[in-house]
Amino acid sequence: MTVPSGALLGVIGPNGSGKTTLLKLLAGLLTPACGRVTLDGQDTTSLDRSTLARRVAVVPQETQLAFDYTVLEIVLMGRYPHLRAFELEGPDDLEIARRMLAATDTVTFEQRMFRTLSGGEKQRVVIASALAQFDTSADARDPEPDETRVLLLDEPTSSLDLAFQLETANLLRQLNRDRRTTVVICTHDLNFAAGLCRDLVLLRDGHIVATGPTEAVLTPDTIGAVYDVEADVRRHPVSHQVTVVPLARR
Repeated sequence: MTVPSGALLGVIGPNGSGKTTLLKLLAGLLTPACGRVTLDGQDTTSLDRSTLARRVAVVPQETQLAFDYTVLEIVLMGRYPHLRAFELEGPDDLEIARRMLAATDTVTFEQRMFRTLSGGEKQRVVIASALAQFDTSADARDPEPDETRVLLLDEPTSSLDLAFQLETANLLRQLNRDRRTTVVICTHDLNFAAGLCRDLVLLRDGHIVATGPTEAVLTPDTIGAVYDVEADVRRHPVSHQVTVVPLARR
C-alpha cells in the first residue's frame, strides 16, 4: 500500500484483521517479516529512533501513565526526540509545546493534571504532544520542512461521545489541511472513516481487500465480503457523506 504525502487515510476492517499491527509497522514499532516500510523512499529501519520520531508520531487508543503529569508536561514529552542526552527542555521547547496546545484548543488545560481530563480532552492533549514531535523551529538538525510528517491514530474515537467525535474529526481535518500533516487512522467506525477520510484501506485476515477513494471502497459488496453483513450504503441527504447501515448478518 502507498500513503501519499498529505493524505487523510482510514484503515478499516473487523477485529483481528491486522489494523493495529499495520499501524505498528508504519510507526517502526514492529519490523516486517518480509517486504519493507519506506518514508519518502527511505527504509524506516535505516533511520535512528530519534529521526523517525521527529517524522512519525502515534496517538494510541488509550494513554496509560505510571505517574500523573500536568497537561503541559505531557505535551513537552513530545520534544524528547529533539533533545540530546541529558538535555532538558528549553524556552524554545516550552514555546512549541504551548503553540501545540493552542493548535488543539487545550491551552486552558495547561496546568491541569492529565488524569482529571475527560476522554476527549485527553485525546486532544495526546495529539498536541504528537504534533510537538514534528515542530522543527527549535532544532536545526530536524528534517527539511517539505519532508513528510505522519500522524498515526489507533481508534481515536472509540471512547468519545458524539460531540467529541465531531471535534476530533474537525481537528484532524484542520491539521491535515493547515499543517500538511499526513494522517492515517485505524478505526472500527465505518461512518466516522467515511465522513473524515478521502481514501480507505479495507483489511481482512491481514490482507488488503480494497483500497482507494472512500466511495469506491465502501460498497455493499465489499462490506458483505469483509464483515459478513448485508448493508445499505448511500450518501446522506444533508451531509452528502457516504453512510453505512448494517441490515442483517449473512
